[in-house]
Amino acid sequence: MNILVLKMGGSILAKLPTSFYQTIVALKQQKICEPIIVHGGGPEINETLKELHVESKFVDGLRVTTNEVLDVAEMVMSGSINKKIVANIQKQGGTAIGMSGVDGKTLQAIPIDNASTLGYVGQVKKVNVSWIEQIMEHGAIPVISPIGIDGSGERLNINGDMAAAAVAKALKAKLALISDIPGVMENVSGKEFVHEQLTKEEIEEKIASGVIYGGMIPKVRSALNGLSGGIKESVILNGLAPEDIKDYIQGKQAGTKVVMKKEEKQHV
Repeated sequence: MNILVLKMGGSILAKLPTSFYQTIVALKQQKICEPIIVHGGGPEINETLKELHVESKFVDGLRVTTNEVLDVAEMVMSGSINKKIVANIQKQGGTAIGMSGVDGKTLQAIPIDNASTLGYVGQVKKVNVSWIEQIMEHGAIPVISPIGIDGSGERLNINGDMAAAAVAKALKAKLALISDIPGVMENVSGKEFVHEQLTKEEIEEKIASGVIYGGMIPKVRSALNGLSGGIKESVILNGLAPEDIKDYIQGKQAGTKVVMKKEEKQHV
């Protein structure tokens, strides 16, 4: 089965055009691939926490998740955002089933190492793929929010990129990080171009030299996190030009592939 896990962060969701959802539905209906969406929701969670006067702080870029913060994160991601994505897919003639990692124990999690500091934050120990596969087999697109559950029934907030990587690994799928730019770009002699492929080593060098900067740093770090999650390849694709997604899944050049090591060119 040709499966593509699409990770959509909260900041890109508001920008995605109708054509993005049309493309996802077409991929499914034309049997080009089986799309699965894993989404985040950071900006909307921040906004809701502020409205509800719930204090929230970050340590090393990760949200400290108290029980109160977890309730809000679950409400926003598994409720509001998840159902908006499901509705957008169905407006374009597709069928989608929204779920969180809690449903059917789909994302079985354990607390992360520094849980004493970060609170109810987890990492995926196992993905129960049977529910995801059943949704796909019944003609629907799974839409998953990254709230997991541990062995005692405790909910845990999971980083969206790591949740997407875990799902991709469990299903032997490709992982696409949906962005609002064509890929990792570099300016050489006044001309901008998109890197077709970057290794972990090249990315670290380009961050150190300032070629990769600002908002692109978390994107490439997310792609690398996917690789450390055990998948062979991540790709950064432009959700605002959804034909790139179709091109990528059909083997054409699109976006920036992120790999651990350079692929050897195969001569056919």
